[in-house]
Amino acid sequence: MPSWPEHVIWWHVYPLGFVDAPIRENEGPDAAPVHRLDRLEPWLDHVIELGLNGLLLGPVFASETHGYDTVDHFRIDPRLGDDRDFDRLVAAARERGIRILLDGVFNHVGRGHAAFRDLTENGPGLFRGRWIDGRFEADVFEGHDALVALDHSSPAVVDLVADVMCHWLERGIDGWRLDAAYAVPSSFWAEVLPRVRERFPEGWFLGEVIHGDAPAIVRESTMDSLTQYELWQGIWHGIADRNLFELRHAIERHDEMLRTFVPQTFVGNHDVTRIASAVGRDLVPHALAVLFTVAGTPSVYAGDEFGWTGVKEERVGGDDAVRPAFPSTPGEAQGDERILQAHRALVALRRRKPWLWRAHTDVIEVANTALALRTAVGDDAVVVALNVGDEPVSLPVADGLTPVAGEGWPTDGRVELGPRGWVVLEA
Repeated sequence: MPSWPEHVIWWHVYPLGFVDAPIRENEGPDAAPVHRLDRLEPWLDHVIELGLNGLLLGPVFASETHGYDTVDHFRIDPRLGDDRDFDRLVAAARERGIRILLDGVFNHVGRGHAAFRDLTENGPGLFRGRWIDGRFEADVFEGHDALVALDHSSPAVVDLVADVMCHWLERGIDGWRLDAAYAVPSSFWAEVLPRVRERFPEGWFLGEVIHGDAPAIVRESTMDSLTQYELWQGIWHGIADRNLFELRHAIERHDEMLRTFVPQTFVGNHDVTRIASAVGRDLVPHALAVLFTVAGTPSVYAGDEFGWTGVKEERVGGDDAVRPAFPSTPGEAQGDERILQAHRALVALRRRKPWLWRAHTDVIEVANTALALRTAVGDDAVVVALNVGDEPVSLPVADGLTPVAGEGWPTDGRVELGPRGWVVLEA
């Protein structure tokens, strides 16, 4: 695995929503390019100003609707633009020292994919399914009829995915987020990724895994990292339900994973209700305090830094609220200044203490509504104290610490927090 992921913090963007591209209107994958991708460039300085240095892009390839129904992995979605637009974005990111991760949908494709449209009984075996009376009945992804499953036992699929990865790595990206990696056999990734690493040893490969034995998946697949949904769930459920024992359990599970790999951590992404809606704006800093002081490769979902809200719903169009269009420039973005400042302070702390990437976290004290954490390497330490309840609390934090963010100053080895108070301290 390359060393640069130890120092990257991602800004996660869903491009089609960000640039206000039509999702269901008739602007199909064969349409002439509409040059919207350049709307991202004015935001790159915002990424740097936050202290971030990575751009994790959602789907950018030609697709039929939401981007996860790819029809051509070698073509930029015409609703975003074309190759020249992409090259300009990569160059602009490079000028600022920003890494780029692309979202690769390699478990399934849209029915408009050329290989599926031209499928014959004697054609290449790219898809999983069966021929019945001269008609191919394709397996689909999680009941979504528009998403036809690739056959991961087929050498042709191994070749296709390796070729796609290498093509865009050669164009200047730094790695891949592997969408729905949990639905793909680990043996498939174990075939593809070593081939890609032979040509691009600095590439980084992050698998979207929602459940399962994460360490075993990493070992068997050779992926570098996995999305840490257990910690995400522990953070927002622990805070929202006023049950910080759940968060303690998630942190302990998180530490066990560090023996094998460093997970990719988050409190928001394109598939979940925004953290400000999940826990309330006043408790967003509590979630951030955990995210930025426990081990992992963190990401900030674009808009969360402003305290934007949005609820994911299980219906057609149910993701739209968490995938909105962005204004032309950061200066036009409306948001909660307190949440923005918490991001800045905690990202800056993370930059000062790069050892946090793989450090163990101890739970000092826990109650339903109060929690104290300590993450340390030797004498260098970061301590978090949280109160999600409506009554004041006193928590142990040790002396000799300086507040970084939040409120509260340690006295005689303890810190007093008011209702819904929080503080992060450093040695």
